[in-house]
Amino acid sequence: MNLLIMGPPGGGKGTQAEVIVKELGITHISTGDMFREAVKAGTEMGKKAKEYMDKGALVPDEVVVGMVKDRLSQPDCAKGFLLDGFPRTVAQAEALDATLKEMGIKLDAVINIAVPREKIVQRLTGRRVCRQCGATYHILYKKPQVEGKCDKCGGELYQRSDDTEATVNERLDVYEAQTQPLIEYYSKQGLIKNINGDQDISKVSEDILAALK
Repeated sequence: MNLLIMGPPGGGKGTQAEVIVKELGITHISTGDMFREAVKAGTEMGKKAKEYMDKGALVPDEVVVGMVKDRLSQPDCAKGFLLDGFPRTVAQAEALDATLKEMGIKLDAVINIAVPREKIVQRLTGRRVCRQCGATYHILYKKPQVEGKCDKCGGELYQRSDDTEATVNERLDVYEAQTQPLIEYYSKQGLIKNINGDQDISKVSEDILAALK
C-alpha cells in the first residue's frame, strides 16, 4: 500500500506512522530523515540540497521531489510506503503526482489526522522536558512524581521555547494555511481518509487501519 500521512504538530502523527508501517509491513519515509540520509550519502540530490541548506535557504521543490523519487526507487519501497512530511503545498503535491505517474506508482490513500486546535494547544503547551536527560513529561497526561523534577535523573524540567502558547498557535496557523488546500486537493481525488485524532492512541490506530481496509 502506498500512503501519505498528514496531521498537525502535536497531533500524534509520528506515533501513528510507526503503527501503520509495522501493521502493513511498508516503509516509513520521513522527509526529515530522507534529507539527512541523502546529504550523508552524498547523492546527487543530497549535494544539491546541502548547497541550499548551508546557505540557510529553502531547498527548492524540484530538489525535494528528486530526493523523494530517489528514495521511492529503492527496493524497500517496492512493497509499499508511507510518506510523512511531504508534500506540504499543492505545488509539491502536483509535482509528486507527476513523479509517481512517471514511476508507474499510485497513491492508495491520504490519512489526515484531525485534532481540535484547543486540544493541540493543550497537548503542546503542557509538555515539559528534562534539561539533563531529555525525558519528556506532560503537566496533564504524564506528570512527574515530583513537580518540576525528572523521575529518571532528578534533572530540572522546563518548557521548550517552541512549546509556548504563542509559538504553538503560530505553528498551527502555518500548518492550517498550508494544509487546507492540500486536503481539498486530495479530497477531489477521493483519497482523503479523515481520522479523529482526539481519542485514545490505540483507538486512533484502529480507526486508521479500518479506514485502509
